[in-house]
Amino acid sequence: MLTDICACEVSLDDRDALEAWNNVIIGVLTHGQATGDHLGALLARAPNFAMGHAMKGFACLMLGRRELVAVAESTRSEALRALMLGGATERERLWCQALDDWLSGKPTLSIQRMEAALRLDPADTISLKLSHGIRFMLGDIAGMLRSVERSLPAYGPAHPLFGYVLGCHAFALEENGHYAQSERVGLRGLDYAKDDAWGLHAVAHVYDMTRDTDRGIALIDANPGAWSHCNNFRFHVWWHKALLHLDKGETDTVFELYDTKIRDEKTDDYRDFSNASSLLMRLEIEGVDVGDRWTELADLAETRTEDGCLAFADLHYMLALIGETRTNAVARLNATVARLAAASDDMAGVMASPGVSAARGLTAFGEADYGTAFSHLKEAQPVFQRVGGSHAQRDIFERLTIEAGLRSGRLAETEALLRSRTKLRNGREDSFAARRMAQIADARALATSRTAAE
Repeated sequence: MLTDICACEVSLDDRDALEAWNNVIIGVLTHGQATGDHLGALLARAPNFAMGHAMKGFACLMLGRRELVAVAESTRSEALRALMLGGATERERLWCQALDDWLSGKPTLSIQRMEAALRLDPADTISLKLSHGIRFMLGDIAGMLRSVERSLPAYGPAHPLFGYVLGCHAFALEENGHYAQSERVGLRGLDYAKDDAWGLHAVAHVYDMTRDTDRGIALIDANPGAWSHCNNFRFHVWWHKALLHLDKGETDTVFELYDTKIRDEKTDDYRDFSNASSLLMRLEIEGVDVGDRWTELADLAETRTEDGCLAFADLHYMLALIGETRTNAVARLNATVARLAAASDDMAGVMASPGVSAARGLTAFGEADYGTAFSHLKEAQPVFQRVGGSHAQRDIFERLTIEAGLRSGRLAETEALLRSRTKLRNGREDSFAARRMAQIADARALATSRTAAE
């Protein structure tokens, strides 16, 4: 048997296939544009490498598109066929079982398989990355941190993938509120892996959460080598830059980034879509006219109303549908969320809570029924994290909850949500919170003056 770049044995016996597999590993870790090409080359040279088929299946499922589930099922069949030939390692068998678990509606079991692989070898970086990624999609931030920190003792500067592990650690630290440590770890990781977009974006998250906007912008501008090679993840880095400029009130720069970077390629990948729809909604609730930009997104969202792969994606589709007032499509999407909430798999729990309440709240917000919107969104707010994604990504739903509360006059509850949101950010009030707190103060002062006049 040969040994891959993670120092794990693989059942490959062809060094060209091994090189392709190593390139797949690096491509996944770096979010590289050529990762799919490397995977294709691997499977062409080693069609009986079950782990390669499993990787293809995971890649399909992580795209959150209903039509790709069938492709993932086909890769499962290929992986099982390859396993039947014998010779697979235990790690390879675990990966195939993990794919089967996810296709059976149990991605939480997929995580357990990846963790079992890590127990075989804690320095198995690609299994660590898969565990990290699935946990991220499920909102398991505590599990992300536990997983990485269990493996850290197996790494050191001599490991070729050390920097990427530090990047995962930095992101897990940031999502758990350990901002200073995350910054240190993330910047150190870039010293070892200068092409680690995930680690760079972890530090950008820190600067967003702690309102260190100028440092965040400078970090992204100074490290194009960390993200310019990326697949669509580079659009997400541009999105982070746009958020920082938005906090500074630089809306012209935000629109330039939106039109020429974030939405330059008008894909319907849900991750690209979430960047776009959440940014437009942030602008709209600040009273900024976004022109006709909703139309393109709403047209795409209309084709996804029955997708139902990820609550995170569905809620971002809903943003576009209420942004463009597509009433029939909104109703179809609400029906899909409600239907899937009644199933019995892992995703059903997320669709049920917070999915149903969040979707209804967004619908009411789009109808300017802010009291109803606030009631539904406030019910969903304590468990927004379950839809997955990061604090920064889910913040659009926090903002809409707060905005609905403010517009419906529920000032005390809205103030409590604002203070909780600011506490999460090390007590640093961003421009969104500062404006809302000022509006609450003005509303109370007006109410007091009216009472005095009576």
